[in-house]
Amino acid sequence: MAGDEDATRKVASTSSSEVAKERLAKVASHIADSDTPKRRRRKSADSDLPADYSDILGQLATLRTIAATPDTTNRGYVRQKQAGKLWVRERVEQLLDPGSFQEVGSVSGTVKWRQLGPQKEEPEDYIPSNNVQGFGRLRGRKIVFTADDYSLRAGHADGALMDKTVYMEKLAIALKLPIVKLVDGSSGGGSVTTIRQTGFSYVPPLPSFTQVIQQLNMGIPNLGAVLGPAIGLGAARVVACHFSVMAGDISSLFNAGPNVVKNATFEEGLSLTDLGGPDVHCRNGTIDNLAADEAGCFEQIRTVLSYLPDCGTKLPPTVEVSDPINRVSENLRTAIPRAKNRMYNPRAIITEVVDQGTFFEIGSLWGTTAIVGLARLGGKPVGIVSLNCEVNAGALDALGSQKITRMLKFLDVFNIPLVQFVDVPGYAVGSQAERTATMRHGVTLAATYYSTTMPIFSVIVRRVYGVAGGVMLDCRDPRMRVAWPSGVWGSLPLEGGIEVGHSFELKEIERTEGKAKRDERYSELENEYKRLMNPVRTANHFGVEEIIDPAYTRQVCCEWVDHVYSSLLPQRVMERIAGKLQPMFA
Repeated sequence: MAGDEDATRKVASTSSSEVAKERLAKVASHIADSDTPKRRRRKSADSDLPADYSDILGQLATLRTIAATPDTTNRGYVRQKQAGKLWVRERVEQLLDPGSFQEVGSVSGTVKWRQLGPQKEEPEDYIPSNNVQGFGRLRGRKIVFTADDYSLRAGHADGALMDKTVYMEKLAIALKLPIVKLVDGSSGGGSVTTIRQTGFSYVPPLPSFTQVIQQLNMGIPNLGAVLGPAIGLGAARVVACHFSVMAGDISSLFNAGPNVVKNATFEEGLSLTDLGGPDVHCRNGTIDNLAADEAGCFEQIRTVLSYLPDCGTKLPPTVEVSDPINRVSENLRTAIPRAKNRMYNPRAIITEVVDQGTFFEIGSLWGTTAIVGLARLGGKPVGIVSLNCEVNAGALDALGSQKITRMLKFLDVFNIPLVQFVDVPGYAVGSQAERTATMRHGVTLAATYYSTTMPIFSVIVRRVYGVAGGVMLDCRDPRMRVAWPSGVWGSLPLEGGIEVGHSFELKEIERTEGKAKRDERYSELENEYKRLMNPVRTANHFGVEEIIDPAYTRQVCCEWVDHVYSSLLPQRVMERIAGKLQPMFA
């Protein structure tokens, strides 16, 4: 046994020795081969390019520097400054929170390249895309934005503009972020020179509006500002927004400019302001608000956004306030005159009830029979609707109905509850009211009241008459409302109503006994009806749920809003997420 083991060890030792000799021979062979000259590989063009891609990064830096530096000799830039307008990147800087600008498509545009070698090149000339787009923040809120550069081709389309715009519209939907649109020019609309560049004409497309309508109905805030001439597509983009504002010193808006109008309608000598200035479009409802200048536009956009959620599947943002919810306003007890034909200031009532300094009116220059806007109660955003007794005695005309209709849809898509101060003598009457289709727009308003679903709380401050009154107060079941002691209501106001209801009696008295007796009887009837129309009598029959002391209106409203935000709106948001509830703005 021992002999066998010795033999096995000798065989293994011999084998290991042979393997070692074989490895040594291979190493020696390699060393010997290294002394012989080898054929060198031809150097490729790629080997001249830096390993850290600094050439590409350098090209990007060059293009971005050119884009961010105004060409003060460019006639478009000179024209921009002569008109008193900010350059596009100055606008972006003023609009956004400092340091929050992140550009998308920063080097899109037309580049002329100089070749330096087989693969090397550098930018020789660069015309940036005439729209600056990207991300930023407004008072800490992240947004996406687009901003026209009128100094380049007056904002008309270039090779990248439409693709960039559609991309940003899609980003707003995908990321559920508010979008701000600064319009100056056609926002990528066509120019006849495009035909010459492409070599053919085209049937005009409108690719971005699919996304725009989707955003509007999703409750993704669309906020637009007119900061120069908004033409064609540019005008359409800003008018389609949830909220729009014009700079009073530099803006105009129209379907086509004066030169096209001159050939189409033979109206000559029109300036941009004559054709579509702020005095035109802030008074006809095309644009919501007027600002003094560009800075004023930016501030209004920031303010409106502060009341809105990022999208309709979120709650509106709340803030801490120092104004106590139980603040008593004794001056409201005398806000409504005892004489029913005397006027009062409805805005004073609104500002007294809501959190101090939070009422932001929308559309103050058009549809002036109605007052609408945004405010806070206990730090929580609410919509405001009131009739304006100082205009047409508060009777709802066609424009007033359109204004409230638009506001109701606005509140519905953003999950904002409505508090309304009701003093409505009915729809406007007379030949002018009939010519302007008051009833048509009034019925549209009624349909909107009944088809929207945001919570509504009503404070009856004085009159509620006719169809208009019924629409405003009977659109929710159960009704959530209170009345002031100054409330009066019915099918018709007494003035005129007595004449209609007692026409035969009064005529007979005048015919048989004279006008003095007729007037005496009229006075008796008037006093009787006024006594019967005591609001307490209505409350006795539960025709009005509660009559409150006006001084405590704020507390009542704040308690209602607090309950809505704690109990009703969270459920509403869940229904929006599940697709059960789908409000429509557009």
